[in-house]
Amino acid sequence: MAASADNSGASVRRRRLEGGLTEAKFADGSKKDATNTDETADKEKKLQTLQTGSFWLTRIVLLRSIAFIYFVAFSVAYNQNKQLIGNNGLMPCKSYLNNVKRYVGGKIGLAALAYTPSILWFLDWNNMDHNLDGIALLGMVLSGFVLMTGMANMVIMVSLWVLYHSLVNVGQLWYSFGWESQLLETGFLAIFLCPVWTLSQVPRRCPPSLICIWTFRWLIVRIMLGAGLIKIRGDKCWRDLTCMDYHYETQPVPNPMSYYMHRSPLWFHRFETLSNHFIELIVPFFTFLGRRMRIINGLVQILFQAALIVSGNLSFLNWLTIVPSLACFDDASLGFLFCSRGGAMKTVLEIQKEDKNGQTLKPTKGMRIRQVFNVSLGILIGCLSVPVLMNLLSPRQVMNTSFDPLRIVNTYGAFGSITKERTEVIFQGTLSEDPKDPKAVWEEYQFLCKPGDVYRRPCLISPYHYRLDWLMWFAAFQTYEQSEWIIHIAGRLLANDSTVLSLLDHNPYKDGGVPRWVRGEHFKYKFSQPGSARAAEGKWWLRKRIGAYFPPLDLEGLRGYFQSRNWPHPHIPTQKT
Repeated sequence: MAASADNSGASVRRRRLEGGLTEAKFADGSKKDATNTDETADKEKKLQTLQTGSFWLTRIVLLRSIAFIYFVAFSVAYNQNKQLIGNNGLMPCKSYLNNVKRYVGGKIGLAALAYTPSILWFLDWNNMDHNLDGIALLGMVLSGFVLMTGMANMVIMVSLWVLYHSLVNVGQLWYSFGWESQLLETGFLAIFLCPVWTLSQVPRRCPPSLICIWTFRWLIVRIMLGAGLIKIRGDKCWRDLTCMDYHYETQPVPNPMSYYMHRSPLWFHRFETLSNHFIELIVPFFTFLGRRMRIINGLVQILFQAALIVSGNLSFLNWLTIVPSLACFDDASLGFLFCSRGGAMKTVLEIQKEDKNGQTLKPTKGMRIRQVFNVSLGILIGCLSVPVLMNLLSPRQVMNTSFDPLRIVNTYGAFGSITKERTEVIFQGTLSEDPKDPKAVWEEYQFLCKPGDVYRRPCLISPYHYRLDWLMWFAAFQTYEQSEWIIHIAGRLLANDSTVLSLLDHNPYKDGGVPRWVRGEHFKYKFSQPGSARAAEGKWWLRKRIGAYFPPLDLEGLRGYFQSRNWPHPHIPTQKT
């Protein structure tokens, strides 16, 4: 019995041991299966993660950003060109084209096109307003399409570039700002981001050219270095770190935030100026120090431009400067902007998977021709950059200048000098027959955005732009002899001209009456102190009269002045009784 019991116990222990070994085997197999599953999941995750060094998504972001700027620029053109350069504008482009035609020998040929590249040479001049509107509307439609879809081809981007070129080159004084050339250069580079005909966000047979991406990076380097060097070589206040004490108050068109930024502590203004020098003179070189440093440069430049956008109305300049900064980022760093289930993201992941597996598309004849074009672009930009580099290195640096008629590569810069006091020209009209009568009541015209009424809050319009308001800032620290168009405006106001009045916010005679006299008064403007008694009254500005900017004028007295400059003399409107 004892032996039987021992055998039985041994049998139980053996079964338990065998069962344990079996369980261990199952457990070990499960662990192996789990390990294999984890490895598979990791591989799938890696395949779902965008790889560095590709720029498919970067191209989409660049094209949409450029399209947004084009859309704003053409919107400004549509709303203001007729008043500025139209048939009845302050500086008709038809007259300008006729002057160019006479200058080049009286023919519309290569000489005329080289001097003023514009498709307006080939359009009917009988109604220039229709031409200007047509160009602007077509530009808005094309840029709106690219902005909404993220798709573009060379045909669309060339069209946008030619259309805007056609406006800039006949825009005269109103289009004399540095951001016009910057948009044209940026738009030219964007042409080479796209396939010739195909409309697709991710055209497989037209991979983004690294050469083209580097031309954008080279652009942001030149923009920032140009801006930084012109400051160091320019106004002394940039070197003694006091420029920001004045900038917010005296910039062309302040916004509401400018009012508060102006009253920042002095130490903060010093910090701003030092930061400005660091960002414009040091950070651009990060572009050449590898991917991580390049991304830091892109982030810093975008944040810097965002700060400028918040603190002033500088047209679309800062928005435009963000565009080449985007080329500092590759697909891996911009993937968060795209839906993980979206078509573009899926296609890029598939392309990267194929590249990893060695399934890259074999280069076609068209792809090889495209590579030749890309190399040609690099050589062209390199050659045209030589005079620009010489200008950057020169102690006599010139900003916002083009060295070729197509404005492909340009010099840039901003605020090389800072005005220390803000002055404004205020147009005033009176119904009085005698402008010297002490009882004469002078009423003020108000512009759309520039300071005038001290109770009016500074406007917020960026990236939009009022071209006349901007030019009025320049006129205020010049004389009317240097800005004759000021007298042209005065004559139009005397005639209650609807074309010019549409550029203003307030006409004191819109409800009846016509001014007999118009004059220009010169005032010094300062921000009121936040929290002060005058601020509590609703005054954003304080002003003090300097004197007369131009004397009282009437239409008859302006007849000879207008005739000597070939300006059409406004008719004397019939007085309402």
